[in-house]
Amino acid sequence: MPTINDVFSSKGLLAKAIKGFVPRDAQTDMAKAVEEAIATPSSLIVEAGTGTGKTFAYLAPALLSKGKAIVSTGTKNLQEQLYHRDLPLVKKALGSKRKAALLKGRSNYLCLHRVAQHSGNSTLVEKEVLGQLSEVKRWSSETKTGDMGELKTLPEDAKVLPLVTSTVDNCLGRDCPDYEECYLVKARRKALDADIIVVNHHLFFADMALKDTGFGELIPEADAIIFDEAHQIPDIASDYFGESLSTRQIHDLAKDITLIFRTVLKDAAQLDKAADKCRMISSDLRLLFPDTPERGNWAEALTRDDVRLEVGKLAEALGVLHEVCKLHIGRDKDLDNLYERVVAAREQLDALSDEKQENVSLWYETTQRHLIMHLTPLSIAAKFRRFVSAPPRGWVFTSATLMVNGGFEHFQRRMGLEDATTLGLDSPFNYPEQAMLCVPRYLPEPNSFSMRETLLNTAKRLIEASRGRCFLLFTSHAMLREIAGKLEDEIDNPLLVQGTTTKQALLDAYLADENAVLMGTGAFWEGVDVRGNDLVCVMIDKLPFASPDDPLLQARMEDVKKRGANPFATIQIPQAVIALKQGAGRLIRDPSDKGVLVICDNRLVTKPYAKTFIGSLPDMRRTRSLDEVESFLSRIDEE
Repeated sequence: MPTINDVFSSKGLLAKAIKGFVPRDAQTDMAKAVEEAIATPSSLIVEAGTGTGKTFAYLAPALLSKGKAIVSTGTKNLQEQLYHRDLPLVKKALGSKRKAALLKGRSNYLCLHRVAQHSGNSTLVEKEVLGQLSEVKRWSSETKTGDMGELKTLPEDAKVLPLVTSTVDNCLGRDCPDYEECYLVKARRKALDADIIVVNHHLFFADMALKDTGFGELIPEADAIIFDEAHQIPDIASDYFGESLSTRQIHDLAKDITLIFRTVLKDAAQLDKAADKCRMISSDLRLLFPDTPERGNWAEALTRDDVRLEVGKLAEALGVLHEVCKLHIGRDKDLDNLYERVVAAREQLDALSDEKQENVSLWYETTQRHLIMHLTPLSIAAKFRRFVSAPPRGWVFTSATLMVNGGFEHFQRRMGLEDATTLGLDSPFNYPEQAMLCVPRYLPEPNSFSMRETLLNTAKRLIEASRGRCFLLFTSHAMLREIAGKLEDEIDNPLLVQGTTTKQALLDAYLADENAVLMGTGAFWEGVDVRGNDLVCVMIDKLPFASPDDPLLQARMEDVKKRGANPFATIQIPQAVIALKQGAGRLIRDPSDKGVLVICDNRLVTKPYAKTFIGSLPDMRRTRSLDEVESFLSRIDEE
């Protein structure tokens, strides 16, 4: 069995298999630490700066160990890249025969039973969806995996998707007539049989929450669990450890009951009526909130008479639906499953109607058509700590952005990982030579009206100096739209604005046009990899502090206050530092990259906490002068 040195040295297995592979001390150090965590077994937290090669540093020890390993990534895109590109490369280099499997969440797999249900009753399907449905049926006869991602002709948000995939709610499990042919079941079996399973964080925590209620186990038992992009985990895990109920769920429930009434139980008109009543009340509940999407405090909303009344009506209507479903139990497998869904919805609504609970935040968000009620625990540390401690296994948490002010305390505290080993590895890039950080002089206050004019003028100067090839990143959609609208009339470069099409289509268009400028918010702050001279400038409008109106943030801050700590220092600064590091990380992606990071926020100069932000960013050359930025950018093309 090869050692870590055999794999990563200058004449090692990776050097032989990969043209241009250069050994990096940080990568070898990380691989040894991962190997140790798996062997002991223990928990390890690693911040590996951009360019460390962290993917290989955890894949090699996972493949060399004897046990089963789960690798969890932040997004489906990263998951596919890891499974189809990185894993085969390392496996080949090591000559490893270990089996790998890719496992996505259930909504990514075609559900044969749902397709059959909807094919037989086109009256419930809109015209646009009928065309998509026939496309899915044609593809279903040739697919081997049932992975909806293969169907490139469907848009990401195609209306047909909920009709041809299953949810935890509407899946019949072993009672399904198509159980043996089920693509999800086949994917799970393959995963059970594999040595390395590649999942994403949402899937991992959905399963962990299910196991917690004793329902089942999607992700097989593993000897090692490795989280890449681990900075995303605290928020994702909090969602899954809480409760939520949306008016969309009630609508879907009603729709599925109507489908059964029209196809199987034609004598049960009462069912249809009771379901429709629930659907109408849930729509009325949504109408009590403004048209434009918002987030707010649900406990406060429940003190409003109109909201309390409508929630009471919904509870009553679900109670009636519950009784009517009960009368027909045993007549149809799908209806038996719907009965369980009604029971679950009633329990969730009960939990979400009790505003006196402690240690949780009750909040809501609205979309154009729906209302989602949430109950989120203020801390998951105790629960996650228990999960990590038994059974004993190796845990690895890695990302380019976990440290704040040189330490891991923020991440450790949120995750209950105080006993974990920590390792901070600097990027191998020569930042003082390759990059410049500019906080321009004479900036107005971040929230002042004159800031818009300043941002517009700064953006115009940077776009001209970099000849396009820049990202303009914003902390709010409103500011993004406003600056985009004004820039359109004032520059000739093609403007690619988030929200006009999918993230991937925008990135493809950006790479295809060397003069393009990309404007985005949160989605483009991380997980975007543009190398070389295609990206030489990143402008960030202001420090990415979470909105103080966010109800979940408010509840967490209140909780920190009660414990006698400073919520700004404990929560807001660390979260903003990590978000800023992510945004800044778009700039330098390989050893030959050069570029400028411009942050238009004078608080990086005037506030005492500025040193925490600056100290957490890579060590770039600094300036306050946009003239210096322009001359730096002009030199990039000369080299």
